Parts: sequence; C-alpha cells; structure tokens
Amino acid sequence: MRALTKALVGVIAAVGVATGGLATAGTAVAAPAAVQQQTPSAGAVAPLAVVNLGLNTTRAKRWQCFMQKVDYYTGKIDGQLGTNSWKGAQALFNDLGLGAGAEDGVVGPQTVSALQKYLNRFADAGLAVDGVAGSKTQQAFWDFNSVDFCR
Repeated sequence: MRALTKALVGVIAAVGVATGGLATAGTAVAAPAAVQQQTPSAGAVAPLAVVNLGLNTTRAKRWQCFMQKVDYYTGKIDGQLGTNSWKGAQALFNDLGLGAGAEDGVVGPQTVSALQKYLNRFADAGLAVDGVAGSKTQQAFWDFNSVDFCR
C-alpha cells in the first residue's frame, strides 16, 4: 500500500509540476474523482514518473551529465529525469544545505524550492523561492542547462 501511495503522490506531483499548479496540490486539495478511484499499475505509473521541468531531452541529458560530473548521479544519461535523477539532485541540494527534504526522487515543493535556491545561488536566477515550478523556474532551469556538461 505504501508503494502505491508513493506512486500516486509522484503522479500527482508530476501533473502538478507540469501544469504549474504544484503549490495548490496540497493535502487540502483532493484529486479528481476519476483519479481517486483508479488503481494504477506499476507500468502505468512509470512513464509519468519523469519530471523534466520544462527541459527537452537534450537539456535533461545535460543536467544528468552535470549531476554525474559532481558525483550525484550514476544512472543512464537518457534525458528522462526520473526518480534516480531527482534522488541525486535532492542529495546534492541537501548536501548544500538547500533543504530538499527526503531523498525519494519525488519532485515536490521542497525539491522545487531547493532547485530554486540552487539556481539563485549558482546561476543568479533571481527566483522567488516558493516551491512552484512555474515558467520562471522552468526558464532558469532551461538556461542553466544551456551548458553542455556531457563533453
């Protein structure tokens, strides 16, 4: 049951991030009735676990290469920022004292806030640290990954 709950939370977070409405996807907001009644299989959840936060495959590969170069990612460089990519990012953010929370690979408000702090610190992005992966956060993440760390 715990795995199913984590998977469902990951799906809801991914959808919230994709629509820019993660801040409103708190515990007070229920998922639509159709989603609450479904019991997703592991295969159905897997594709939705990828959260690229506005990056295309090329830029996501660059993020994975960067994470690999700083020894926080050992997975495949595939341009799909899934659980392992985000676990590495959360570990990096936590080691830098940015407060990503649990290193579970779920891109929730704490992870997004930590990413915003990271982009502010290392890319002078000037982002509001609000835990919402809106257009400004996605643009700053896109810009950060303009550098090809795969070379």
